[in-house]
Amino acid sequence: METKLKKIILNLFSIFFLSNLIFSQPSNKLEPIDVFDLEYISNPEISPNGEMVLFQRNFKDIMTDKNLSNIWVVNFDGSDMRPITTGNYNVSSPKWSNSGKMFTYKSNEEGKSQLYLYNLENNSTQKLTNLYSSIGNVEWSHDDKHLLFNSFVETKDDEFIEMPEKPEGAKWNAPPIEIDDMVYRYDGRGYRKSGNNQIFILPVEGGTPRQISFLKKNPSSAIWLDSENVLFSANLSDNSDFEPNNSEIYKLNIKSGKIDQLTSRFGPDRSPIVSPDKTKIAFLGYDDKFLGYQQNSLYIMDVNGENVKLISQGFDRNISNINWMKDGKGFYFQYDSEGMTRIASINLNGRAKDIVDELGGLSLGRPYSGGTYTISSSGRYAFTYGNVYNPADLAVGYNGSKNRLTDLNKDLFDYKELGKVEEVWYESSYDSKKIQGWLVYPPEFDSSKKYPLILEIHGGPFTNYGFRFSAEVQLFASKGYFVLYTNPRGSTSYGKDFANLIHHNYPSQDYDDLISGVDHVADRNYIDENNLFVTGGSGGGVLTSWVIGKTDKFKAAVVAKPVINWYSFVLYADNISFFYKYWFPGMPWDNLEQYMKRSPISYVGNVTTPTMLLTGEDDYRTPMAESEQFYAGLKLNKVESMLVRIPGASHGIAARPSNLIAKVNAIIAWFEKYKK
Repeated sequence: METKLKKIILNLFSIFFLSNLIFSQPSNKLEPIDVFDLEYISNPEISPNGEMVLFQRNFKDIMTDKNLSNIWVVNFDGSDMRPITTGNYNVSSPKWSNSGKMFTYKSNEEGKSQLYLYNLENNSTQKLTNLYSSIGNVEWSHDDKHLLFNSFVETKDDEFIEMPEKPEGAKWNAPPIEIDDMVYRYDGRGYRKSGNNQIFILPVEGGTPRQISFLKKNPSSAIWLDSENVLFSANLSDNSDFEPNNSEIYKLNIKSGKIDQLTSRFGPDRSPIVSPDKTKIAFLGYDDKFLGYQQNSLYIMDVNGENVKLISQGFDRNISNINWMKDGKGFYFQYDSEGMTRIASINLNGRAKDIVDELGGLSLGRPYSGGTYTISSSGRYAFTYGNVYNPADLAVGYNGSKNRLTDLNKDLFDYKELGKVEEVWYESSYDSKKIQGWLVYPPEFDSSKKYPLILEIHGGPFTNYGFRFSAEVQLFASKGYFVLYTNPRGSTSYGKDFANLIHHNYPSQDYDDLISGVDHVADRNYIDENNLFVTGGSGGGVLTSWVIGKTDKFKAAVVAKPVINWYSFVLYADNISFFYKYWFPGMPWDNLEQYMKRSPISYVGNVTTPTMLLTGEDDYRTPMAESEQFYAGLKLNKVESMLVRIPGASHGIAARPSNLIAKVNAIIAWFEKYKK
């Protein structure tokens, strides 16, 4: 009896031990909580001589639900990698001095973000500012004695509404908020304060920043022309509210305050950079034709604004992040093509040549572009390296080479199996145009099984998805779904004509492009045509709501932060001066048919697909009222529906890690509910 009892106890102990062992084993698939373990690189800054690289290492804190960062440094050959700053702060934007002996960075370690100076020769740190407002991009003077930056200067307006003096000790409501600006609020920042950005100069040894501009508009791209003058870009037109893209490049004399306008064409001129010999200015811009999508071209001019020359004639991609070559005979730049971000060069005759690809995106949530690079006078470069299997890491190279220096997520991905990503091309059923997409497989894929499919649609609409990491997409795949994401017409990285196929025509045949993609991959015998789902955010939310108004082939849909009614949107979003003019032929009351024909609310009566709407409560880009309109229409039509409100979230819902998790889990829960 005693022996039998011992055996039973031993068996129970074994079962308990083994079950604990089993349940304590971490999952080999990516889980939502793993979002807090993801890291990525941004702001790679190679030293002037190309010997060292500063970079921003971004991480998340599970206890405070914040995105945080520190500055690290490494030698070009990958040796001696070490942190410059530590702790749970936001430390960002490293910027080398011209000598390479010092650099600046920003840190909020004392509350508000301030500017700091780090001296490599003695490893010392000095706090340079104590400003109330945030600090923009920092530029070193040629002699390394001064710093140039923008910062907001608040002004106090006269009060229009007079209130009587309240009795001593009385507790009245806050005074009325008076608004008379056309653009009066910004997504992610809230209601606009009175005042403008201004340009400041600060001695490197410290002191009080000196304000050198006193503008009634906001300057940007401030850089040194020489020791006496700075360049900046701004829209100083009296009609700037109605011509929001018409910025020019100006020269500001530091001593006298005199401002000279250097460019004059109608359209944005911006991002000036001065040639090595100080005789030329290169800049980006285009002739504004009020199209939905317009690409930057590269120009040069004399320092007095004369002899403007287009360099990038015939280069049909958007150019950004330009840098002069050391000899002044050409430029380095970056661009997107077919969902891939590349570094390239171009000479003064307009001949372009690719240097390196796989500049990874900086959006962990979805596979958008956004990577960046810097290049030294020696031609060595540092860039954010990434692809579908890793968030942005640090890589360096020279003359086309690519050497990865970090692998920040190796500790996680060594035991987490990601879904395989396959590039697909197919023809649109509308006009046979070639459309690019990517199909993500579930981990541990078995071709003998049937799997559900999610169509995930990008926003913008003038943006692109690509060969880049996406936590959201991989989390969908980890739950046993195939995920298809594509670049339908209107997407960037295929030239201006492809993008403008939806000019004054959005949504439209992009619907056909999307459905053709689903039909193309659903022909595979391992994809379950009876379990198709659709989701997308922002512009992807527009198209998701449009899709379910046109077809019932999807079992369920999640419409994230959409535009539902273009009439209300152009009068309510945070960029009132832009959308009616560039995305439509005019005011909504003059073009009612055009606005409503393209509004998903007009087709809500057709919807039978169970639909969740998901939007941040503080979203000023596609405000909550857009989602509420569609939700009301669905409820009135007795369609199964749910409205999910994310507290405190702006248009960038995933700005807090837990919000990204909430979004993914909401989508999966909704799809699981209706999966057969």
